[in-house]
Amino acid sequence: MQLISVNTARVESFTATTGESLTSAIRKRTRSGRVAVGPLGLEGDEQADPSVHGGLAKAVYAYPQEHLAFWATVRGQARVAGELQPGDMGENLTLQGLLENKAWIGDVLRFPDCELVVSEPRQPCFKFNAHMGFNQAAKLMAQSGYCGFYLAVRREGSIAAGEAFELLPGPREVGIAELFRAKMRKQAS
Repeated sequence: MQLISVNTARVESFTATTGESLTSAIRKRTRSGRVAVGPLGLEGDEQADPSVHGGLAKAVYAYPQEHLAFWATVRGQARVAGELQPGDMGENLTLQGLLENKAWIGDVLRFPDCELVVSEPRQPCFKFNAHMGFNQAAKLMAQSGYCGFYLAVRREGSIAAGEAFELLPGPREVGIAELFRAKMRKQAS
C-alpha cells in the first residue's frame, strides 16, 4: 500500500455550474515534500464548515486512487471538461491499495513518521456535485460506495507522497463499506 499524493487547500469561494456562489476547501492540490500532521489534520489544510468537516475524528480524508477512472468516465459522460488529478475528490491523501471494503473503523494506517486511524466513511454533500461539475455526483458516490474514509490522528508527525504504509487491523467490528451503505439507506428514508 502506498501514499500517492498529499493534498491540501485553503477555504475559497467558487461558482458552481448552477451559478451559485459557494465557499469550500474541496479543491485540494498536491503538495511536495513533507507535510506536518497535527491532531486536526495536515498543515496548510482548512475546512469551510467545521460542523460537518474536520475535527479530531475527521482530521484527514483519504481516497483510493483506484476509483479515479470511474469518476473520469462519469464526468466524461456528463460532458465535464478537464482531467481528474489527485485531490480532486476533496481528499487529503490519495492512496493506492486500500479500498473501502478492506478498511474498518479502528484500523491504523502506519506511515514512517505518523499513524492515522480509520474513523468513518465520507458522506457526499451538494458541494461535491458543484465541485465535480454535475448534479448526480453525490448520488453516484452513494450508489457506487466509492466514498473514501476519514482518519483521526493517533501519532502526530509528517507525511510525504511516495511513502508506503502498513495497515494494522483494529477490532474489525464495523467496516467502512458496510457503515457507508447503512448511512446512505438512512438518508434515503
